[in-house]
Amino acid sequence: MPRILAIDYGMKRTGIAVTDDLQIIASGLTTVPSETVIDFLKDYFTKENVGKVLIGEPKQMSGEPSESAPIIEAFVVKFKSAFPEMTLERVDERFTSKMAFQTMIDSGLKKKQRQNKALIDEISATIMLQDYLSRKMF
Repeated sequence: MPRILAIDYGMKRTGIAVTDDLQIIASGLTTVPSETVIDFLKDYFTKENVGKVLIGEPKQMSGEPSESAPIIEAFVVKFKSAFPEMTLERVDERFTSKMAFQTMIDSGLKKKQRQNKALIDEISATIMLQDYLSRKMF
């Protein structure tokens, strides 16, 4: 079974999470500089069997697109151009950063460790992916 990969794209950094081969567990993979994410994915896709990619869709509480939506949309265009055969699905990413930060607190990370924005991005992608998997099962 191919893996599902989730991308939490940001202006500076992009958090990436991936499922296991059975699509049961989401795990943080890495955080990469956003300008290198396409190259990272090209390399990763040659090594791993990925069948679907989730990209966060930033929304405001009202459901309207957030101010970062144009940045994400530009990335989606680049992604589709680089990987035209890859299945792409947009998923709501509201609250993932707040949930990631709370997860860091709950797991006992010290304040200095919680300031690691790259880790927050990776955890956000993992939460987004695990939420998708949970909804897919029911």
